Amino acid sequence: MYTAQDEKRLYDQAKALIANTPTNIEEAVTQLREVINFSDWKYYVQSEPLLSDFEYDTLFKKLKSIEEQYPEQVTEDSPTQRVAIGLSEKFPPVSHLVPMLSLDNTYNADDLNDFDRKCKEFAGTDKIEYCVEPKYDGASISLIYENGKMTRGATRGDGVMGEEITNNIRQIKSIPLSANFTKDDVGQIEIRGEVVIHKSVFAAYNEQRIADGLSPLANPRNAASGTLRILDPKEVAKRRLSAILYHISYYNTGNKPRPAQLATHFDSLQWLYGLGFPTPAKEMKKFDNIEDVITFCDEFEQKRDELPFEVDGLVIKVNDFDMQDKMGMTTHHPRWAVAYKFKARQATSKLLDVEYQVGRTGAVTPVAKIEPVPIGGVTVKSVSLFNEDVIKEKDLRIGDTVVVERAGDVIPYIVKSLPELRTGDEKEIVFPHNCPACSEPLERNEEEAAWRCVNISCPVQVAERIIHFTSKDAMDIRGLGGANVIKFFELGLLKDIPGLYHIDWNAISQLGGFGEKSIANLQQAIENSKKQPLNRLIYGLGIRFVGETTAKTLANAITHIRDFYDWDVEKLSTLEDIGPKVATSVVQFFHNEENRHMIDALEKEGLTLVNQHRGNEQASGELAGKTFLFTGTLAKMKRSEAEAMAEAKGGSILGGVSSKLNYLVVGEDAGSKLEKAKKLGTVSILTEDEFLNLVKD
Repeated sequence: MYTAQDEKRLYDQAKALIANTPTNIEEAVTQLREVINFSDWKYYVQSEPLLSDFEYDTLFKKLKSIEEQYPEQVTEDSPTQRVAIGLSEKFPPVSHLVPMLSLDNTYNADDLNDFDRKCKEFAGTDKIEYCVEPKYDGASISLIYENGKMTRGATRGDGVMGEEITNNIRQIKSIPLSANFTKDDVGQIEIRGEVVIHKSVFAAYNEQRIADGLSPLANPRNAASGTLRILDPKEVAKRRLSAILYHISYYNTGNKPRPAQLATHFDSLQWLYGLGFPTPAKEMKKFDNIEDVITFCDEFEQKRDELPFEVDGLVIKVNDFDMQDKMGMTTHHPRWAVAYKFKARQATSKLLDVEYQVGRTGAVTPVAKIEPVPIGGVTVKSVSLFNEDVIKEKDLRIGDTVVVERAGDVIPYIVKSLPELRTGDEKEIVFPHNCPACSEPLERNEEEAAWRCVNISCPVQVAERIIHFTSKDAMDIRGLGGANVIKFFELGLLKDIPGLYHIDWNAISQLGGFGEKSIANLQQAIENSKKQPLNRLIYGLGIRFVGETTAKTLANAITHIRDFYDWDVEKLSTLEDIGPKVATSVVQFFHNEENRHMIDALEKEGLTLVNQHRGNEQASGELAGKTFLFTGTLAKMKRSEAEAMAEAKGGSILGGVSSKLNYLVVGEDAGSKLEKAKKLGTVSILTEDEFLNLVKD
């Protein structure tokens, strides 16, 4: 067991070794092995990586290079002679039919050219076809099928022994429980893959955790890995895991010859895909030279965020299986495959300070200010800490060294602190008791994680409410933007939402950046907003817990917005997908005298406060009275665009599956809504194309 002093020493030693390697070979080998073994322990046993992947790979390559130059330094216990260690005691250990080795890593064109040179040497040919596929960032698994049925699922473990997690694997609906392997004379087969979480599923899960007062999960990779180790399969099923299967490691055809589809890696994954397995078949590419591989790698990195799952690189494999067998493998990795790693999206930095921001609903959000650090092509300086509980759970202190991650389009966040690196000068983070904007006392509901400023006149809240009101999905006042709202507000030219409709344009014209044309465009945008339908106005008012779909439900239930003055929680709760929490928030909003004055002012300015479609347009539309709900990721349009198409034909949008739902439109990676609709048996389930045919002119 490592002590805190050991961890601090080894972390500093690792950083020093990355920068400079000792000239004394024995000393270098000893230090490199020590920090690599320590890093393996932190990563595989404690699930708390201390170094980034790039930093770890740099150290590993240095050790490997020295051992290649000085073979006498190689020992049986060197990290280069085995796969990294670490097994949990929660699940029974099982042996893999074939060891699950690591992949050697590359980071640039020179590395790939060197890989190509070595492949040609080992294969004894100048002509090699490569197969390139995404390197999914999740948790590795191994599946065994016997006589067409899945008999075992296991984690990677130490590469030789894994953990048997068959019951949890069975909860991943994308993995077939059986497949017709016997028609190709395959009696037993071992398939490797990665368990992943769809980006949208992960984001929604974190949003729910935050809403429930819990801290968000660090990243999809950790979420997938952690889920596989949950002992209750029912809880695993709730996480909606997915899988990508990318390699056949073993198969048995008895005395019969190998099927043609198992001659190459590319054909084998196409074969699995045809049998119903989730493989990277659609993303895979074949190339007959390394130059095209390099070009593809560069191009793919630019569009990595377009994929539904997180990827941290590409895997380049020799396509021909016979050639793979000829090339063989080391004790650490196959010679016929290599990973091309993308720019790191995780780094360490120093937590310098914590500032506090007030949102439009009064929630006070702590924001960490860190030493600027480049992550994934972006320099990160600020990181949201969400709420006070996150600070406590992660044990964050001013002066801490912290691990920061940025994945895809997700905002950066602090994964954890590194308390083993503390010097004693760190300071405790004390959450404020008063609003940082108006100094009024903060309040916290027992059921929530956020502290709130309940002063409705708090200047920051007022400005944020105006910004929300003018946003694209609300009143869509184009050309104004948050920066201009704040500027006008600070100058006293804009004091509240109704003030948008009687701005002193003469004063605006005196400001820099506002010419005659830009002012005219902004005036027109404000005038156009008066024609926005009632549901957009309700959404724009910024009522807590009321999103776009709920705003439509509310608008469709009334004739005039003042109808809500007489509604109570019980009546609101009768509406589709509106529970007590939302209903209470709506009642509180419309019973507030200041909000009622604002509504009166908006009506005087000429905004639409009536439901123009009630009993009119919806009744005459081709889909009048039909209800729709969309689930999963649509390929050809945004969900909001699809909803607008349904509404244009007289349909209405529901927020959940119920007996009132007529059509469920299903995109990629549909989840619980699809299963619930199937159980009801009364809902028409449409693909995206079927929906488009339904609404086309």
